[in-house]
Amino acid sequence: MNTRKKQTMDIKEVYFVDGIRTPFQKAGTGYRNLMSYQLGANAIQAVMQKNNIEEKEFEQVCLGTVIHQTQTSNVAREAALTGGVTSFTPCHTVSQACISANAAIASMSDVIRLGRADLTLAGGTDSVSDIPIQFPREMRQKLFQTRSFKSSGDYAKFLLKLRPGDFKPEIPDIAEFTTGTVMGMDCERSAAKYDITREEQDEYAARSQQLAAKAWEDGYLKEEVTGVFYPGASDEITFDNGVRKGTTKEKLQKLNPAFEKKYGTLTAGNSSFLTDGAAVSVLASEEGLKKYELKPKAKIIDHVFTARNPGEELLLGPAYSIPKLLNKCKLTLDDIDVFEIHEAFAAQILYNLKLLKSKKFGKNKLGLDGAFGEIPMEKLNLWGGSLSIGHPFGATGSRILNTAVHRLHIENKKYAVIAACAAGGHGHAMLIERV
Repeated sequence: MNTRKKQTMDIKEVYFVDGIRTPFQKAGTGYRNLMSYQLGANAIQAVMQKNNIEEKEFEQVCLGTVIHQTQTSNVAREAALTGGVTSFTPCHTVSQACISANAAIASMSDVIRLGRADLTLAGGTDSVSDIPIQFPREMRQKLFQTRSFKSSGDYAKFLLKLRPGDFKPEIPDIAEFTTGTVMGMDCERSAAKYDITREEQDEYAARSQQLAAKAWEDGYLKEEVTGVFYPGASDEITFDNGVRKGTTKEKLQKLNPAFEKKYGTLTAGNSSFLTDGAAVSVLASEEGLKKYELKPKAKIIDHVFTARNPGEELLLGPAYSIPKLLNKCKLTLDDIDVFEIHEAFAAQILYNLKLLKSKKFGKNKLGLDGAFGEIPMEKLNLWGGSLSIGHPFGATGSRILNTAVHRLHIENKKYAVIAACAAGGHGHAMLIERV
C-alpha cells in the first residue's frame, strides 16, 4: 500500500517589482561598439541599484534574444555576471523571435508561481549593430577542415583552392525560414487583404511618434530608462534616438515604399526600424517581497501564447492571443484600462485591431457568435510604441510590460494587457493588475 500523502501544488501570486531599460538606439548608431550582453548588463545593473537588490538575491535570470553571438551563446549569463549578479545564480537564454522577452517573463513568472524561486529577473537584449555575418556554407566547410592542418604546405594547398565566391558574405535577412517570405512583404499582402490604406498607416505612425515625443517631454519614459555611458563614447546616451519630434502624416506621405516598390504602402516611416537595446523586469513572490523588503507595482495574473500558419497569418498574434487570454480570465475588452501592443508595422497594428472588431473573423477564426470587440485608441500605446521608440527584437516584451505597469499607476487604472506578434506566426498576451 502506498502510504505517501498526496501533495497539492501551492500556486503563488507573481508580483512585478520594477523594470528598466537602456535608451533604444537605431542600429549602427549609439551602441555600434557594444555587444548585446553589455546592453543587458547596463539594464540589470541599473534595476538592481534602483531597488537596492544585492548581487546574491536573484534566484534565477532569464533573458530573451534573437541575434545570437557564438561568443556569448548564453547571453543571459554574460549579461548577469557583468551586471553584478552573483555567479551562483542560474541564468538561461530563450529565443522566440519578437516575443523573446515575453517568453522570458512568462518563464520566470511560472517559476515563481510554482514556488521554484522568490525573486527573478527577466527581459531581453539585442544588438543588430553586431549581427553575425558569415561565409557561405562551402567556405565554412573548407575553413573547418583547417583544424587538422599541420604544415605550411597544407595551408598553401588550401589557399590555392579558394575562389572569389567563397568570400561573399551571407547577411541574415528578416525573413521566414520555412516560407522564405520577408516580413515586410507579408505585411504588405495582409495590408491589402484587410484593406489598410497608406494614409491610415502614416496617420498611425505619426501618432506613435507624437505620443512618444510627448511622453519623453512629460518625463514618463525617462522613469523607465537608464543612461548608458561606455569608454570611448562622446557622451552618455539618455534618449531613444528613433523618436522624431514634429513627425506628421504629411511628412510621412512623402516617403517611398520600402518593400513593394511600385504599389506598396509600407515605408521606412510606418515600419519599425532595426534597433539595439535591452530591457529587464524584476518579478517576485509575496515571500520574496517580504524577504528583500521590496514594494510591488503590479501582479502578473496570467499569460497565453498562440501560433498560426506563418504562410497565411504571420503577424496576427494579438488578434488571437488577446481573445484567448481574456476568455481564459473571464474578462472582456471593456474591463481592460491599458493596452500596450507591439508595433511591428503600422499596418500590422491596424489590421489586428480591425480583425478584433470583425464579425467574420470572430465567427470563422475565434468560434464566437460575432466580433470579439473593439480596443479604443484612447487606451492603446499612449506613450508611443515600437514604430517610434524602437524594437530590439529580444527586448521589446519587457519594455511594453514596464510601460504598461507605469501607465496603470499614472492613469490610476486596474487592468492592463500587453500583446505582440512574432515571426513564425506566434502571438503572446499577458494580463497585469495594478497593486
